[in-house]
Amino acid sequence: MIKPPAEVLHERELSALRAEDAGKRPPNWKLSPAAVRDFLIGRERPALLDGEPIAITRKFYGNDVLIERAVVTLAGNRGLMLVGEPGTAKTMLSELLSAAISGTSTNTIQGTAGTTEDTIKYSWNYAMLLDRGPSEAALVPSPLYQGMKHGILTRFEEITRCPSEAQDSLISIMSDKVMSIPELAEGVLFAKPGFNVIGTANIRDKGVNEMSSALKRRFNFETIRPIENVAMEAKIIQSQASNLLSQGGVDLDIDPDVVELLATTFIELRTGRTREGYKIETPQAVMSTAEAVSVYVQSAMTSYYYEEGGVSLERLVQNMLGTVAKENTKDLSVLKAYFSKVVKERARTEQLWDAYYKEKKWIG
Repeated sequence: MIKPPAEVLHERELSALRAEDAGKRPPNWKLSPAAVRDFLIGRERPALLDGEPIAITRKFYGNDVLIERAVVTLAGNRGLMLVGEPGTAKTMLSELLSAAISGTSTNTIQGTAGTTEDTIKYSWNYAMLLDRGPSEAALVPSPLYQGMKHGILTRFEEITRCPSEAQDSLISIMSDKVMSIPELAEGVLFAKPGFNVIGTANIRDKGVNEMSSALKRRFNFETIRPIENVAMEAKIIQSQASNLLSQGGVDLDIDPDVVELLATTFIELRTGRTREGYKIETPQAVMSTAEAVSVYVQSAMTSYYYEEGGVSLERLVQNMLGTVAKENTKDLSVLKAYFSKVVKERARTEQLWDAYYKEKKWIG
């Protein structure tokens, strides 16, 4: 698999945590809330699996208290809505929570402009429907239906990309945990314990199909904020880039100095403030951690296949251009100003930044 789901990628950690977990668990949960928290934010003490110590690593970098609130929300009667800027790991967090709590993260609805109520609830195999009439065998269950039937979490990605009428089909389900199926004799599907919904929404999409007040009241909202710490951002870039390069068969060591330089650039352009305390202009483009990882991976792969060397600053700047100009090509002037002022000043005393400044020629 190009990208294994979280329950496959972290199978040994999850198995080790389940083997030792003696904490109180909500109905149908694979792990206790305390063990779910440990799975996401890591811990120093390893877990034992068949006598072998298994390290429990940190997978989410951010507000640890937010993780505790999110887990408790999912144990209750209200859904969890993760909102924030693009690239702040909302999807990754929902995937990790689902893998730890339900043992599967693939029970997912991907919200789009074409999402309908049938997509959210259920549809029909029309050949069987015409041949045999309405029956459970002819019904095509949605991920929401599966979540209710089996008592597992349902992930709803990019909910604000869906039309309002499709979103509102969730209101009664989130309130009563019951889905009406008038075509069948039973008439209703009652959710089993363990069912809940994790939604994600991009705050840049606000106004596209904003959630109604009635639907918002069925969720607890948690805002995932961008990282503003260079060391933490660099650690995430290094970890994720290493995984992606390994999965792509690229045998290349990560350069921590280049990673730190990249993390510094992205955070300063994202926040509009340099480490020296000066205010700078910010681009319209999303200078997220995910974009920084993509820039490093692309640069590493380019160097690996064409130059058989480490990541060059030339390739780094070349790949950065596409990210900065994604929303508006005028943003290249913001990057150029950043090099002319911030990078140039640091180039006077720091060798790496001097080499970085020499690649300004690619910006135009």
